[in-house]
Amino acid sequence: MPDALLLFLITLVLITCVSLLLRAPPFFTLIGAAVFYGLLSGMDLDSVFQAIIGGLGRVFGIFAIIILCGAVIARILQEQGQIEGLVADIRRRTRNPPTLSGLAGYLFALPTTCCITAFVMLSPVLERLGRNASENRRLLYLAAVGSVLSYTLVYPTPVTIPLFSALGNQTSPLVFDLLAIPLSLIILAAVVLAAGARNSRFKEEGENEEAQMGGTGSHDEVNTGFHWRAWAPFLVIIGAIPAGILLLALPHASLIQFIMLAGAAAAIALAPHAARMAGIQQGTKHAGMIMFDICGAGALGNVIVQAGFASQALPQIAALLPLVLVPFVLTALIQAAQGSRVVTTVIASELIAGGQVVAGLHPITLLLSVAAGACVVSYVTDPYFWLLQRSTGDEIGTVVKYYTLPLAVAGVVVLLVAIGLNTLVFT
Repeated sequence: MPDALLLFLITLVLITCVSLLLRAPPFFTLIGAAVFYGLLSGMDLDSVFQAIIGGLGRVFGIFAIIILCGAVIARILQEQGQIEGLVADIRRRTRNPPTLSGLAGYLFALPTTCCITAFVMLSPVLERLGRNASENRRLLYLAAVGSVLSYTLVYPTPVTIPLFSALGNQTSPLVFDLLAIPLSLIILAAVVLAAGARNSRFKEEGENEEAQMGGTGSHDEVNTGFHWRAWAPFLVIIGAIPAGILLLALPHASLIQFIMLAGAAAAIALAPHAARMAGIQQGTKHAGMIMFDICGAGALGNVIVQAGFASQALPQIAALLPLVLVPFVLTALIQAAQGSRVVTTVIASELIAGGQVVAGLHPITLLLSVAAGACVVSYVTDPYFWLLQRSTGDEIGTVVKYYTLPLAVAGVVVLLVAIGLNTLVFT
């Protein structure tokens, strides 16, 4: 049987080449990689496909409700023109476009369960906030960075859920978020300041545009300055959290399903019939595309695990690196190979679970190290990278400067925090 670590690296190179050269759908790339890895590792074809089916089913069970509900909420709001109302409400609390853009991306990525979905929803609004085309493009970059930070670091998102399921070891998500939310917001604030937030000011606009920012909301909503129908699904999600914990005693794995169903139900109930039907149809289509990619990651991860990667390759990596760096480096390699952060954390959590890394590190250190690795390489295999390049029309070097580098620095900062906690607090 070939060396497990070498075969894993070859598989990552194969995924990268197929993704860049053929632009094949990620699902087929990942399934093909699963078959490739399984057969070369010595598994028979039936065992490979049984592992693929097992990985697909497990990931679908975890994510189907969450992602469908988030996509439906996003599309229903978009069909009603309520995204503009949400941004207008945030705008009244800050007169600084860079701050607004970064914060809007940060906030919207959480309930929509997809940072790219949040960006697509926000970009038509944010493109009108700058004083010129160059400033508008910078605002888009800030929204993108903000969305990735919350999506990668804050529980619950499709990135953090598999980490807690596999590596959390009974750690409370609340405790993790008490650390992750301030940390991610401090990093976002630093990025905003680096973009020149102090020297940028909102241009004053007339009452006509202010009313337009209210979307299709009622006259009362515009006058009160709060678009309650647009915020209702998010408020229901927040309100369902204490209800799920205190009244229903739900563990976090079931709680996230419950609160997302509650938010989707609120969005569906409050929407007019036409927006409701269009939102459900478009949201289901979008969720299906996301789910296939994530399920493909689950299939590949399960095949690698069933082939014995953890027992063979992880000790080799651990012998070369300090233990705290092992999850970071492994995750960064997977992220560089295929680009999707959800796919990265699904595979990384599968590979790390049960090995000596889990036994040797505090769960919070481990979670932060993996999250850092999912941030640090946001380059040509990252679909978000190309979306930004198309949206801004900038050269690749510019996208690297305003998107790839800030996230790389963010990943390093999160890793340093993880190392500091492991050294000073958890030892």
